[in-house]
Amino acid sequence: QDFNRLRALCLSQGLLFEDATFPAHFSSIGPNLLPEDKLRRIQWKRPTELQRNPFLIIDGVSRFDIMQGEIGDCWMLAALGSLTLQKHFLENVLPKDQGFQDDYAGIFHFRFWQYGDWVDVVIDDRLPFLNGRYLSVHPRTSNEFWPPLLEKAYAKLRGSYQNLHGGYLSDALVDLTGGVQVQFSLKDPPPDLEEILKAAAQSRCLMGCSTSGHLRNIELRNGIVQGHAYTVTGAVKIRYKNGWKHIIRIWNPWGHGEWKGPWSDDSPQWDHVEPQYREDYLRNKDDGEFWMSCKNFQEQFSWLYVCNSTP
Repeated sequence: QDFNRLRALCLSQGLLFEDATFPAHFSSIGPNLLPEDKLRRIQWKRPTELQRNPFLIIDGVSRFDIMQGEIGDCWMLAALGSLTLQKHFLENVLPKDQGFQDDYAGIFHFRFWQYGDWVDVVIDDRLPFLNGRYLSVHPRTSNEFWPPLLEKAYAKLRGSYQNLHGGYLSDALVDLTGGVQVQFSLKDPPPDLEEILKAAAQSRCLMGCSTSGHLRNIELRNGIVQGHAYTVTGAVKIRYKNGWKHIIRIWNPWGHGEWKGPWSDDSPQWDHVEPQYREDYLRNKDDGEFWMSCKNFQEQFSWLYVCNSTP
């Protein structure tokens, strides 16, 4: 589908685009994601029906714009969270030639890497709702719509929303970058894991990690969710007491739910860090992001994923 041609056609006819190839119909949700009675209650709504003044992006693109919905696509959202930190990759995926202000015709497009090529995926902006709530990822700011629209395009690429329910973070990292990815087992980690993390952060790599667990989305008492994917958003060496400490920053695509152990937002470790570092690194909010030590990271997570455009 040619985005520019379709948009021009809709504008000339004064119509909002309706995508026949990924319709506002339960076939686009998939047969097994929801029980049949819920599937029948799905309603499709455009952002212009939900908000008086919708925007595609407000104040730039950030991981904190994302809050995972009912669909179990943390693997994709964790990769997306990492993408928001690397603007040079983001421009490929999220074209700037669209929005709700100029030439709005209910049509959007996003790009993903598939089998050695960038594929342009065109969608209409009708989003699925169940009982008045987003079925898809919901934006933290009520009138900013890039997260659910990008997720819809990825669902179309993969055939249905159901096909986003469970997947591999490593696949999503490649689909969003066209890059090369490597995985490290944290049960048998390389001896220089701390240096790998620091080097990857400095090289502007995309990074994610996952916990093991046959039962998905079980939250432990320490705040870590089993069978879940997270974004690694930073790795630093920080002055602590009389020495140095490697700490890692991690973000939960739920947009809330954080680690409660050492180096978490309220932990006493931060009292022994110089005020300027504390100010630079600590965001004491329930936004899903937290710090932890390298040792706790290895204990709590099972895999680390690193991706960049070259090896």
